[in-house]
Amino acid sequence: MKDCQLTIPSVIYSGQGTSGKVAEIIQREQAKSVLLFTGKDIRKNGLTKTVEEICQQVNLRVVDDLAAEPSVADVERTIQAAGGKVDLIIAIGGGSVMDAAKLASIIIGADYTLQDLLQDSSRAVKQMKTVMIPTTCGTGSEATCNAIVAIPELETKKGIVSDCMIPDYVLLDVDMIARLPAPILAATAVDALAHVVECYTSKKATVLSDTYALMGAQKIFHNIRKAYKNPEDLEAKLELMVGAFYGGVAITGSGTTAVHALSYPLGGKYHIPHGVSNAILFAHVMAFNKRGCAERLARLCDVVYPKQAGTSVDERADYIIADIANVVQETQIPVSLEKFGVKHEEIDFLVESGSQQTRLLVNNCLELSKADIRSLYEKLF
Repeated sequence: MKDCQLTIPSVIYSGQGTSGKVAEIIQREQAKSVLLFTGKDIRKNGLTKTVEEICQQVNLRVVDDLAAEPSVADVERTIQAAGGKVDLIIAIGGGSVMDAAKLASIIIGADYTLQDLLQDSSRAVKQMKTVMIPTTCGTGSEATCNAIVAIPELETKKGIVSDCMIPDYVLLDVDMIARLPAPILAATAVDALAHVVECYTSKKATVLSDTYALMGAQKIFHNIRKAYKNPEDLEAKLELMVGAFYGGVAITGSGTTAVHALSYPLGGKYHIPHGVSNAILFAHVMAFNKRGCAERLARLCDVVYPKQAGTSVDERADYIIADIANVVQETQIPVSLEKFGVKHEEIDFLVESGSQQTRLLVNNCLELSKADIRSLYEKLF
């Protein structure tokens, strides 16, 4: 049995109205200055109101103009505009907002830049503590040691990885997603589902990451369709938020695989939302991977759908793969690249760019040749 290690956020709250816990955190940290990362629409919709009111007692700076799916230049500009060090950084938003806040927590006040970290993330040192309040139910950024940025000149994305970016506090407040539009709920929750399934079938999976991946899978498989079809079901939505958090923890322990690797060029060049690009690839990649992880998929099925336990390994693995496809279908996520203006003749770019995502491809249970990658992209047209 191999040794394993897992680092998770120090304090996690979940429930309705837990964003109000910011008051306790400020007091505990004796914070006199706070930097809030968020988005203009999030602020406009009133999701930052409670935190901003609490922060009236301190020196508050707000950054709310980060671009969606931000590039390196976008993040650099945002961090520069944020000013100097503070006592506490709070992020209220989706993955891009939380990733930018995490990067700010290791860059502001440091003697290195974001460009330096893209070359060598081991230089990172935490400069400020962070509080993450997600407004979607899928990125898992509130739990991970990763931050993703777009590299426009390469038409792809790249991840910076450092345990220094693991947040200190996480507030899973279901009020933040109570009015989340159904397409965004679907895309982000499928992203979270990809996290748990990929992490469980990753070559780097451990007994610790498996624990979180399986718990996350149970919550997401059983609640995503309920939350999508019934927007008033806050219990299902909270289960999705917790499942997404578990997926983020699993990522820190083992890492995602070919689904995420091959999705990066779709977001980097064509600006397909991250969750959607994962959804398009998800079932196809898992079907390809089946011969390398059928036993794992079957065990996943045993945990999520115990009534299937009497069937064969192949049947249980196929059941999970079919259910992934069903989730994507029932949440009405488009599965053809042509709907996003991607032309078949651009497949050479996709193959070349996808094959360069070695940070994640090395986690995949099967090695993918360029021919394999081409075959997978072909299925998307």
